[in-house]
Amino acid sequence: MNENKYVVPVIILSFTLLISVVMLSYTWKGNRKINQTITVTGSAKKEIVADIGFLRGSINARGATAELAFNDLNSQKPVLINYLESKGFAKDKIEFFTVNNYPVYEIGPNGISTNRILEYNYSQRIEIQSNDVNKIKEISLDISSLVSKGVNFNVENPEYYYSKLADLKIEIQAEAAKDAKNRAEKIAEATGRNLGVLTNARMGVLQITPKFSNMISDYGMNDVSSIEKEITAVVSASFEIE
Repeated sequence: MNENKYVVPVIILSFTLLISVVMLSYTWKGNRKINQTITVTGSAKKEIVADIGFLRGSINARGATAELAFNDLNSQKPVLINYLESKGFAKDKIEFFTVNNYPVYEIGPNGISTNRILEYNYSQRIEIQSNDVNKIKEISLDISSLVSKGVNFNVENPEYYYSKLADLKIEIQAEAAKDAKNRAEKIAEATGRNLGVLTNARMGVLQITPKFSNMISDYGMNDVSSIEKEITAVVSASFEIE
């Protein structure tokens, strides 16, 4: 009787230990599975050609009086308009902005401005745009020659854009994600394992740079200075391995 009274507790203890071992085994396997992940970085790059260009600049005039400066500004406009029309831009396609003006004051011997006005400066910005980006480039290089015709034109750097960029961003990010998966599969195969499900993915910033450029930025780049560009997308992805 004394021996039998220990049988039940021993059986219960053994069963409890068995359950604990089984649960510990499953927990360890689960944690082991969770910890067995691979993280890779995929990338994709495409060449694009800008399909819309903008050219901006300003006509500048000066005169001893505000009236003279304003008249000088207005006298330059027809010459500029004729030039742009000869390049294929209708007058109504040339956008003129608000006229700006300011007086230039005399500076005294002490370096302080006096109340005496030496002259008046007037300026007016213009903008043209075209889907013929090469024409925009050509004009940007030539328009300053109007100085020989009495036009004081300060040209700004032209800007070139790709109009279908929104759709392209989605496409190239998908290609970068596909590249990440392909890299992960090759690594898994090389170690005799199989690639499992995707557990995490993070899209990097897009880099739009001039063609053949190696410039990058942590905040992404959006080049508008070149006609021929490259867009690069990067995706960091984690997968389970089995």
